[in-house]
Amino acid sequence: MYGAAITAVSCLRAGTEAHVAWVVDSSGLPEFDPTEVLTLTAGGARLGSLANGSLNAHVEFIAGATRGRLVDIVLTGTDALIAAVPDGGRATIAIAPAAALPDDLWGMLFERRPVALSARIDAGTLVDFEVVDSANLELGVTTSTRSDDRLVTTFVPVARLAIFGGGAIVEALTSGAELLGWQCASTNDVDHAIGLMNSLSPLDSAVIMGHDVESSSRVLEAALESAAGYIGSIGAPRMQQQRADWLAYRGVTDLSRVHGPAGIDIGATTPAEIAISILAEAVHIHHRPEGDSDSE
Repeated sequence: MYGAAITAVSCLRAGTEAHVAWVVDSSGLPEFDPTEVLTLTAGGARLGSLANGSLNAHVEFIAGATRGRLVDIVLTGTDALIAAVPDGGRATIAIAPAAALPDDLWGMLFERRPVALSARIDAGTLVDFEVVDSANLELGVTTSTRSDDRLVTTFVPVARLAIFGGGAIVEALTSGAELLGWQCASTNDVDHAIGLMNSLSPLDSAVIMGHDVESSSRVLEAALESAAGYIGSIGAPRMQQQRADWLAYRGVTDLSRVHGPAGIDIGATTPAEIAISILAEAVHIHHRPEGDSDSE
């Protein structure tokens, strides 16, 4: 739902139609990201996917209703073969016009905050959407709860780790992040890295490395401009100072959010040990009480 928000709001502001669809429950389908949402625009554009894309074509076929709907989909025979899923896989999806969803939903999604969306079920349609409190928010999982007359879907964003750099340390960071359940993206391309950093929220982490002062400093500057909850700068003290000087020349002097050299001091020497020390520091920073900068 979090990636779909930008497209949906853009359509709403432009006065064009958009529909948003998500999986309510499923069986017989391969494991997929429960936060996946598909947004369809009136012009045929599509953002996101459902069940790794296996349900996309079915959603596109039923989009266009002026009210929300619950739709049961069963993939058998040729449909299952095309979607590369087991014969008989099924899912119930919810699909609704973006205009029918509450205005306060979009701000929460932009900030990547957990949110529970409720709708009344009326003869197969979904009406009266509203943002509500939900016990599932505390559980930290994306899930849907359905009764005879109510559907409540809790959307919980997955933490992301954006890395600028390459090599064994990046590989170790990626493996460790996956164990934590984080989504990880890494790149050596400066422009791509800046784009990754710009999209980070307080839930997310950034790690910057590299021997080129200008490129790594540009990416570090982008991370500082984001809302990233943890920013780690890998490099020797001399490199840290060179990056600080580069930033200061451009008016960026507050580096209090930058942890550099990144990582808890455990005497790490191997890529795996360095990655563990950085991820441990990131977890600590994310879990410390809000406003507490002295508990490191």
